[in-house]
Amino acid sequence: MDILTNVALGFSVALTPTNLFFCFVGSLVGTLVGVLPGLGPVGAVAFLLSLTFKMEPATAIIMLAGIYYGAMYGGSTTSILVNIPGETASVVTCLDGYRMARQGRAGAALGIAAFGSFIAGTFGVIGLMFLAPLLGRAALKFGPPEYFALTLTGLTLVAYLTQGSMLKALVMTVLGLLAGSVGMDPISGEERFTFGNLTLRDGLGLVPVAMGLFGIAEVLENLAGASAQSIYETRIKGLLPNAQDWRDSGWPIARGSVIGFLLGILPGPGPVIASFVSYAMEKRLSRHPEKFGTGMIEGVAGPEAANNSATAGSFIPLLSLGIPTSAMMALFMGALMIHGIQPGPLFIGKYPELFWGFIASMYIGNAMLLVLNLPLIGMWVRVLKTPYAILFPLILLFCLIGVYTLNSNTAEIFIMLAFGVAGFLLRRLGFEGAPFILAMVLGPVMETSLRQTLLISRGSFAIFYTRPICAVLMALTAAFLLWPAIARFRKKRFAGRTVE
Repeated sequence: MDILTNVALGFSVALTPTNLFFCFVGSLVGTLVGVLPGLGPVGAVAFLLSLTFKMEPATAIIMLAGIYYGAMYGGSTTSILVNIPGETASVVTCLDGYRMARQGRAGAALGIAAFGSFIAGTFGVIGLMFLAPLLGRAALKFGPPEYFALTLTGLTLVAYLTQGSMLKALVMTVLGLLAGSVGMDPISGEERFTFGNLTLRDGLGLVPVAMGLFGIAEVLENLAGASAQSIYETRIKGLLPNAQDWRDSGWPIARGSVIGFLLGILPGPGPVIASFVSYAMEKRLSRHPEKFGTGMIEGVAGPEAANNSATAGSFIPLLSLGIPTSAMMALFMGALMIHGIQPGPLFIGKYPELFWGFIASMYIGNAMLLVLNLPLIGMWVRVLKTPYAILFPLILLFCLIGVYTLNSNTAEIFIMLAFGVAGFLLRRLGFEGAPFILAMVLGPVMETSLRQTLLISRGSFAIFYTRPICAVLMALTAAFLLWPAIARFRKKRFAGRTVE
């Protein structure tokens, strides 16, 4: 009965006219932030944080949360329609979502992304409501050795993200690790690969790099092809997924919801890692893994569910332990502290109206986003019929505005353009951008956790095999690395027996 009483309390707070209005505003603004390339939720929340100073604490956190999970909803739109990730967590959606759009199935891709996001978001909220204390304590067991083992496992997943040569995927992974090392050394504070440039001291921004590799490179790729100069002739037969789409997407959405929620609890870019892991898992479990990257709806449903579920999971350490696990959660913590509220173990008991009102607002916000996104799908699909002569300058303009708006730094525009040209050349040579982005995201976390681990163990690598969680993750890493070789060996052996 206590849970029902608390939920009723939460809805009494969330359904007040003021909170309901700002929940809608946050969801709408978040969707727009996700749709516009480069305008990520961190920048939007940082920009709007000053507006919350005179709001009630519940109203402020409800609006900011709406922006966060709204951006996760909207990020899939441009990924599917124009192959530009509106939000970093939607990078993987480009791989199959854009191919579905080119095959005339943009409506189905956008529809399953919206429904998958709603289902996963609801699952994440339920998990946040029931499992916050339990999973918060579990996350405390992850120290530097566990984080290194987890990131190493993540990097081995490039084997399942690449469509071409494994060697080329590994080359891109190494380049991504090098790109992630640009900036200040996390331990000594010394500059690395900055060449005296102030912008590079903070490292290569993920947004400029992603916009270049996936946005600018796509524009150049299409401009380079003679056939790409015509108007899209994509016909949308229906904006809702059909029965077969649901059969194909049901389990990916379920798995993505669980994976995203669990990875969202851990420090780091949870939604980004969750979307990559979900895609890799769906490709591994598929009966036709070779078709991934050609327009498989599972490659859209799983990652979109994962990144939306991860948004809910990321609130668990913040609200139950007072530990912000990402830049976004740090902004949320700042918003609460502005109002004199300290998140932590006593937060739920001391501020039940705020906690349960926030939970209820996430239920309402997810429903609002589903209602908002489905009618807007038709409007965004019309972008596909825009002549390239008009569409490409607009894409470039949004990329330029989005990247510049992040830090008002023109140097990041040149970084984006440089990676755009590099991405175009790499595509022509058969190299893919996904392993690069994954390595760039995981690289800094991996390096810091490794060096902290070696400081703790005084240089001994035995620590990775004496801690249970580390040992399991290392075993998974070995399995991921060895499985392709084992599969090839078994295939050759079977072929030899067939010949005999």
